[in-house]
Amino acid sequence: MKAIVLIIAALSIVSCQNQDKMDISKAKQASIDSMKVEINKQKVIDSMKVEMAKVEKEKEEAQKEAQKVVVVNHQADGTSTAAAPAKKKGWSSAAKGAVIGAGVGAITGAAVSKKKGEGAIIGGLAGAGVGAGTGAIIDSKKK
Repeated sequence: MKAIVLIIAALSIVSCQNQDKMDISKAKQASIDSMKVEINKQKVIDSMKVEMAKVEKEKEEAQKEAQKVVVVNHQADGTSTAAAPAKKKGWSSAAKGAVIGAGVGAITGAAVSKKKGEGAIIGGLAGAGVGAGTGAIIDSKKK
């Protein structure tokens, strides 16, 4: 009977030691796995930085392209031609004023008038006229 108890005790001690070794190896493996995840995250971040650098470089090149100097060509007969400067993109102040004035006028006309449709149309037309006039004044002052 004593022999059976000693064998069971010995087996339990041996199995506990093996379990401790297994727990340690699992912890090491988990640590290694987390490091792999961190390395992959860092690779993604690095690739994003490279892409951002490319985008910024393209923006700088586009700005340099926009700032090119006008070239004048002298022809043999004494006349000279100049390349047309880059045209400014966007709306003029008169156009912006007309659109904003039309919107504000239509809203105000609909709110004030008893006949909402007619009030909106009349207010929109009046607002567009006033806005266009104001925008034209702003355009003339900018030149």
